[in-house]
Formats: sequence, structure tokens, C-alpha cells
Amino acid sequence: MKKYDNIIIGFGKGGKTIAGALAKNGQKTALIEKSPDMYGGTCINVACIPSKFLENSAQKAAFLGNNFEERAKYYKNIIHEKRELTKALRQKNYDKVAIDAGADVLTGSAEFLDARHVRVTYADGTSEELEGTRFFINTGARPFIPDIPGINGNPYVYTSETLMDLDQLPKKLAIIGGGYIGVEFASYYANFGSSVTIIQTSDKFLPREDEEVAAAAMKSMENHGITILKNTQIKGIGQENGKASLSLSVEGKDLVIDADAVLAATGRRPNLEGLHPEAAGVSLTSRGAVMVDEHLKTTAENIWAMGDVTGGLQFTYISLDDSRIVKSQLLGDGSRTTGNRGAVPYSIFIDPPFSRVGMTEKEAREAGYDVKVTRLAAAAVPKAKVLKKTDGLFKAIIDTKTDKILGAHLFGAESHEIINIIKVVIDAGLPYTVLRDGIFTHPTMAEALNDLL
Repeated sequence: MKKYDNIIIGFGKGGKTIAGALAKNGQKTALIEKSPDMYGGTCINVACIPSKFLENSAQKAAFLGNNFEERAKYYKNIIHEKRELTKALRQKNYDKVAIDAGADVLTGSAEFLDARHVRVTYADGTSEELEGTRFFINTGARPFIPDIPGINGNPYVYTSETLMDLDQLPKKLAIIGGGYIGVEFASYYANFGSSVTIIQTSDKFLPREDEEVAAAAMKSMENHGITILKNTQIKGIGQENGKASLSLSVEGKDLVIDADAVLAATGRRPNLEGLHPEAAGVSLTSRGAVMVDEHLKTTAENIWAMGDVTGGLQFTYISLDDSRIVKSQLLGDGSRTTGNRGAVPYSIFIDPPFSRVGMTEKEAREAGYDVKVTRLAAAAVPKAKVLKKTDGLFKAIIDTKTDKILGAHLFGAESHEIINIIKVVIDAGLPYTVLRDGIFTHPTMAEALNDLL
């Protein structure tokens, strides 16, 4: 039986980073990944990188005009380029772990036998048992498919992962779910040339976001030709004349729409299929995620978990920071925790992007803060005019007592870059005047912070 100091299960951002760090530290380390197509993890293969490659490419489709056939050819070429990109990144990530760091990469399915042993089953049916001193679960999350009549086995229904491998651009795309993944794909495919309909059960668009800025984003998407159906229930999905047929109830009224493709964008769930963490004494939350403390330790003293499988924020940079927290315990002073990583920014990559850090205006007021709120239309920023992207609204919430930024909500061009500047100011505990009076290059979207604040 092979024995390791560390066994990492899952090739995600946190797993591969901690595997490399521990292996380079001279510890015998193994990284187990179920599929060779997932070396590097979710972000590289089926999420952030390929989807943002599509997002960037879709914005360039405007030069093709309204010719759908030409747009479809362009889309097919982009899908091919996307595959080549992810293939190259997979190899690079494998090499970093297996060659540069010297860890053993085992391609198979892992199953806990107890807190010290796992069984790895390989594609050819053979298996072996491994013994480990420490284990790290980084198996990510997988798409959740809702219980809708006719959805299972329907050849026209895709997840965010499988839709990006579709060579043929759908003329009509129906998206079930108005969450972050759903609205991003709606924006991508509308820019490519698809007729897109978002179907959501909620009566609010992006309900977790600032209402004022979310309303501006919804109006912009509708102006770009995207149909948004709210308060909608899906009775079933059938197949008719080579298309999907969706039976809906929209605010109490029956409606049937057809689509060349249907995207089920109804969230993701922790991916623990076949792992049996309970055999190792690892407890799960009520939502099926691995239960961890602020140091990312599970209920088993020698097992940690990182990334999406813990049920927290599903961002690759959170998984990366998780690896820093674990590394701090094993190779550092143990000071890093989930509680001191600071403000967490995020972006929704619609066109233009929607980015956020901190509280909404409503959250700040409900928390008892005395706030002042400032707004700036993206059209007032010179660089927005240069980019010909004048849709948008920037908004900031300031604590009147301390002059600190409580939250920022940026819907506008390049907001995904600007939000990181605000994150640094919040974490440093600096007043908003640092940005208001800062000197920024011109013309840039970042200089909008001068006027916003």
C-alpha cells in the first residue's frame, strides 16, 4: 500500500495550489482527479476561463452584422478555439503539479474507507488503496438539475458546462434561472446572435443585488433584445419538430415557447458523489456541503476542505484563498482564517459587467448605519463614450460617521477591474476621499471613482 503525507482529492484551484506547496516542501503528496479532462479544475475547464473566453468573443461578433449564418460560423470557430485553450491550460496545470512540484497525479475516482485510507478506482476498473496522514477535499460543485417534467434525458437541455461544447449556435435559447450563471450566458449568446429568453420564478431581477443597480442592468439586457420572464413556473419541457417545447405559466397565464436549446442554470451543488466522506468522520451541512471551521478543518482532525464543496462563495479566487488558509496552518503561523480575508468582490460578466463589493444600500440601513449614497451614470465617464458602452450606473454607500465605504455596486464597462481598487481601500480601512482625490490616468473607467465619490 502506498503511503502519503498528503492526499488531495480534486484538481481545483485550492487543491492544486496546496498540492504544489506541500510537494515542494518535501512532503510526499498525491493529487487524485476523476477525469483527465478536469486537470486544473472547474474554473479552467468548464467555468471561468472558457465562459469568459466566450464572453469576450461574443462582444466581437457585432462586426458580422445581423447575418445569423455568418455569426453561427464565427461561433463554431470560437468553440474550437475555446477547446484548444482549455486543452493547453489542462496540460500546463498537470505539468505544474506533476513535474514542477513532483506530486503524484492519480486519475481515478476516490472513495474514503476511513479517516486514513482511500480507495482509488481507475478507468480500466482496477483499484488500489492509499494511506494518508492528511487529506484535502477539493471536489468542487456540479450543476443542479431541477425536477421539471421532461427535463431528464431531453436532448435539447444543457447545463452551463455542456452548452459551451455545443458547436451549433442556437437561434433560440431558453434559460431556466435568472441567477448569475443564467444572466451571464444570456448576455453571451445574445451577443453571438441568439434570441434569448430568461425564465425565472422570482419577481425580482438579481434579487440579492442593489435594487436600483439591478433595475438598470435588467433594462440594459432588455434593450439588447433579451426577454426576461419573471414570476414564471415551468410545467414541463417536451420535444416537437426538432426543438424543445416549454410549457409555462407566466404570472398565472399559460404560455408555450420553443427553443433550439434550453440551459438549466438553476445553481450548483457540492460534488461528493461516490466519495463517502462520512466514512472518514466528515460531517455535512444541511445543504450537503462539507462542514468546516474558520481554518477549513472538517470534523475529522486530519481532513480539510476547500472551494465550492464547502458550500461557500463559488469563486475560484476563494478556493485560492482557501489554500492560503490551509498553507498558513501547515507551513506558516496559522493566522489566516475565513474570518479575516477581508471584503470579497465579485463580478457578473454581462455586457457591460456588474460588479459588487460590500453592502447594498438596504443592507447598510438595516444594519443601523447612517449612510450617504452617491450615484454616477456610466454615460458620464469619458472612457465609456470612447468604448461606445454608455449603459450603466455606478453607486457607492458611505458611512457618514467614518467616511469609509460600506459598499459599491458598479454596473458599467470594465467594472470588473475597478471593483478591485475599491476592495483594497475597504480592506485598508481608508476613507472614500482617498479615491475621490486620487490621480488616475485618463481616459480610463477607473477615473470614474473621482466623480462617483
